[in-house]
Amino acid sequence: MGRSAGSALMSSGALALALTLSSCGGAGSDSPGSDQETPDAQPVTTTSSAAPEPTAAPTPAGSATPAPQPSSGPSGAADPSADGAWTTYSTADGSLAFDHPEDWTVTDAAGAPQGGVSVVIGDGTGRDLATLQTNLVTGAVCPAEMPYSLLDSEPLPALAQETRTPRFVFEGRMDPSETDPMLQNTLVYGITSAPEPTGGTACPIAHFFSWPPSGAAFTGIYDPFAVYPGQPMHVDTPHAYMETEEYQDIRAMITSLRPAS
Repeated sequence: MGRSAGSALMSSGALALALTLSSCGGAGSDSPGSDQETPDAQPVTTTSSAAPEPTAAPTPAGSATPAPQPSSGPSGAADPSADGAWTTYSTADGSLAFDHPEDWTVTDAAGAPQGGVSVVIGDGTGRDLATLQTNLVTGAVCPAEMPYSLLDSEPLPALAQETRTPRFVFEGRMDPSETDPMLQNTLVYGITSAPEPTGGTACPIAHFFSWPPSGAAFTGIYDPFAVYPGQPMHVDTPHAYMETEEYQDIRAMITSLRPAS
């Protein structure tokens, strides 16, 4: 799934990504915040300006079956599944399922939490688009707030736990202390149970949502500077990227996450 030919180039300032996700704390029951302590559990951390290394082999654990075509997408966007078949993937522990384009891949990822699953969804060309993990002990610290942007948001009632309804978001953070313009911005899409920030600043991005027995994560990094074989070098603005078939399919996939039963 390529980006649309009409995607706009950045006219000034470069964007690059540095997402830190921590599998410690208590966001399974409390939203990330500056008053949380970091427990002894080892963090799950991704800090990169490019997509993670792809996983080579399809996962043998889950199951894939034909699925109805998802209709989710940015407001006013065409049905992202209109030009291809979709299928359903169910996690090996039988807890969750989601839909994805039939030519995308779902592969096992290293370091799955005990009793949980960890899979990477790729576009079939070696690029990783998102990661789903379950049975996480989740949390986040807030060393400093920074300017934020909320580009897209949708509540996901199918994943609601007690009084908390998680949301799909596409959001960004800007680090004004970073002198390299290519490292100043973080852009991430995924599911979060954290309250929507208010005011002009927010804590670093922590995409976790409450899910038995503790928490889960379904998230991915958008790197506007990534260059892939066979594709022209260009830089999308986040808003231009939201109009692409790739983003619309990713959004439809993530928002389709639901209990498997």
